[in-house]
Amino acid sequence: MGLTIEYIDGQTPLDEEEKEGLRIPSITTREELDEFEQLNIEKAIQWTFGKKLKAEQLFSEKFIKDLHKRMYGEVWKWAGTFRTSEKNIGIKSYLIAIELKQLLDDAVFWQENKTYDSEELAIRFKHRLVSIHCFANGNGRHSRLIADLIMEKLYNSKFFSWGSTNLVKATEARSNYIQAVRKADKNDIQPLIVFAKS
Repeated sequence: MGLTIEYIDGQTPLDEEEKEGLRIPSITTREELDEFEQLNIEKAIQWTFGKKLKAEQLFSEKFIKDLHKRMYGEVWKWAGTFRTSEKNIGIKSYLIAIELKQLLDDAVFWQENKTYDSEELAIRFKHRLVSIHCFANGNGRHSRLIADLIMEKLYNSKFFSWGSTNLVKATEARSNYIQAVRKADKNDIQPLIVFAKS
């Protein structure tokens, strides 16, 4: 029968080849997919517990890929691999490695030079990472977890609350989140910081 997904505002459609990367053939609906992905994400979060990560580890291509693979590897064969298809968001796929390297270098500079406070650094990193859109799917959840890890591992602070709700479903909180991301796209980062803390 195959996987049938109805996309909501801000979600990235998968192409047919990417859908073929589904490891669990019994998944046929968005709800089932969300459930299996969430279980995988929870295992990835547990993997981060107790890990001591320095900026040069956290801000590395290896960690970006490893975390995505940990979050989605039980569900998708291509987890942790940069996308090769073009999407409704993000840069051209052939530029991903270059743009990510620039972001990682910028983040190390920001952290070393205290360019931004901890919250702004984490949210700026999250926003640029999701704008690059490294992977075929899961970029929003991946970038939010990385922002949380920046807060926890580099600044010994608590995770963001991200509207205190599941942002995968079409809710008012998701709509507010997407609006804040779009403002950040226009260089107004404050609404996204406020939302992350709400």
